[in-house]
This record gives sequence, C-alpha cells and structure tokens, in this order.
Amino acid sequence: MDLQKIKTLIEFVGRSRISELVVSQDGTTVRISNGISRQVTAAENSIVVRQQPARSPIAKDAIAPEGDKAAQRVIAPVFGLLHRSPSPGAPPFVKVGDVVEAGQSLCIIEAMKVFNTVPAHKTGPILRILADDGQEVEAGQSLMEIG
Repeated sequence: MDLQKIKTLIEFVGRSRISELVVSQDGTTVRISNGISRQVTAAENSIVVRQQPARSPIAKDAIAPEGDKAAQRVIAPVFGLLHRSPSPGAPPFVKVGDVVEAGQSLCIIEAMKVFNTVPAHKTGPILRILADDGQEVEAGQSLMEIG
C-alpha cells in the first residue's frame, strides 16, 4: 500500500464520523483511528477479509414500546454492507437485551473493502435491531436502538 493511499485514508477518517478504519491490501494492514476511545476486542483485531454471510432474520422483538423517548437510535455513518459479527461464523457483536457501554462496537459497515466499526454512542440495553446481517444500509439509516 503506497503512502499517498494511506494519506487519503487518514483524511477520509478525519472528515467522517467513523471512529476507526482498518484496510488490508497485499498482506499489509493499516488501522486508522480518529482518537475516540473505544474498546477493541481480539476478534476485531483478526478482521482482514470478509465474505458476505448468510442472511439472518431481523430481531423484531422489542424490550421497550416503540414510542419510548429514552431509546436512542444508532445511525449508519456510511453506505455499505452491514456485518453484525466480527468475522464470518462468529457470534454477533450484540443482540437484543445486551447491555452495551458507550464506545463498544455494535457492528461493522463494509464499503469498498473498507470496514467501518459502528460504536455505541451511549451506555444502555439494545432494545431493537433494525437491520439484517448482510443487508445494504444507507448513510443515516437507523441500525439499532439503545435504551
């Protein structure tokens, strides 16, 4: 990977709302973080290349009523393919009912082989999951609700 490409990626992370970017090419892996503290799991460190996983059903059950004002939605920062687990065949980062900490990884959005980790913006339980694993999501689309 050449220096100009790395500089372009650094500028991209600086302009976007993503907290971290991991790119692999020809045996070289580059991890760029915008400095927002977050938890990094061993499973995330092993992510290099992903294949599209089989689709799993959307968790339609909700813990809180639809109109609950305390729930806050997690929004997709970029357009791409949603991955709910850190690698194919691994359990999802979170499921309905899990209590997450602010900064904890909730999912990954893959756009052009660039993996964007989506962190929790607040501490609380996952109330609803609004997007399927393997689904294409739009920037600004609601992915989950945290209570």
